[in-house]
Amino acid sequence: MTNDSSIKKSCHPAKPLTRFHMPTDFSISLDQYTSSRSVRIPSDFGSPQALVGFDPDYKNIVDYIVRITHRIWETDSREVEYIGETYSKDSRVFDDYGLQLGCEKIISDTHHTTGAFPDIILDAEEVIWAGDDSTGFHTSHLTRIIGTNTGISRYGEPKGKKISVMVIANCIALENEIFHEHVLYNTSAMLQQLDIDLWEEAERLISEPPAGWPRSNEVWMDLRQSATPPKPLYLSEPSMGFDPDKFARDIHDNIWNGDRSALKDRYADNVMFEGTTNRLFEGRDAYITYVETIRAAFPDLSFQVDEVYWMGNERDGWLISARWSAEGTHLGDGIYKKPTRQSCQLWGITQWRVRSEVIEAEWQLFNEFDLIMQITKARKNN
Repeated sequence: MTNDSSIKKSCHPAKPLTRFHMPTDFSISLDQYTSSRSVRIPSDFGSPQALVGFDPDYKNIVDYIVRITHRIWETDSREVEYIGETYSKDSRVFDDYGLQLGCEKIISDTHHTTGAFPDIILDAEEVIWAGDDSTGFHTSHLTRIIGTNTGISRYGEPKGKKISVMVIANCIALENEIFHEHVLYNTSAMLQQLDIDLWEEAERLISEPPAGWPRSNEVWMDLRQSATPPKPLYLSEPSMGFDPDKFARDIHDNIWNGDRSALKDRYADNVMFEGTTNRLFEGRDAYITYVETIRAAFPDLSFQVDEVYWMGNERDGWLISARWSAEGTHLGDGIYKKPTRQSCQLWGITQWRVRSEVIEAEWQLFNEFDLIMQITKARKNN
């Protein structure tokens, strides 16, 4: 069963960002906030920023994102119910499985996760942000979930194993409330670390699907179009010099739809990559192999970039967040087993560290476990 029948527009519809909304330095950044990772939460909470409508306890948008996460998940009292004050009542959250509506669903899911991992920590590793307190703050929050599975979860009895899983959440917030979110929990990585077979678990879950799965075409289109500008900024607001919007869109298009020449021109020889399902490697050649593996499974892959925002400048470099989606037919052998000819939906979030127009590091997540479930369902129905 899907829950898309109750889709409604948020009371805070997402407004598109302009170039004006992109920070041109790192004065308000996670690196400044944590003093280059020497502390997780500073005593002074960082540099002040206009946050009309937000709780006055928060100094800036990075402080808000880091400390609400810590307060909800990690404090001794573990204030899970605080989600009701930091997510709107009609919040819309696109996750690994589908669309989740309302803060009560988020509260319920959080209680479930903290029960399964009582010692859980969510350690912020990056926050790329843009926007302001009138348009809305867009944040791409890369965090590391660390914890030991000593409680029952939707995936079965406690495994007693410790996990360390990268998660990326792209949120939009106004007046102390997150009302829109695209989040990838990297479920496949967590399951692997719990020694749960991905294909066997996918087969089990398609018989008892999580809320929102499988997503309908309406939800799929909403996932791709929500928070997306009507025209890419490089077209609506052309810019001289290096343009992060055009850079991100051109490279993604070339790698996933084109001849992949950008891999040689725009990726450092020793590029660092961390990705879905515990992928971790260094070097351009390893990245090329990764791309070829995915494209071999979906030779007709049609890829689009849905949203781009960034921080930085020519001197200090850039941090870029790109949210993307793709459709492709499972036609090739390999990583996803024998072809099913199933039309599949993929979506993801990429963070880049760029200097001198070259990608030095990439963090990328996509809905791989959901993809395995789509393929498993198709195979079962064939």
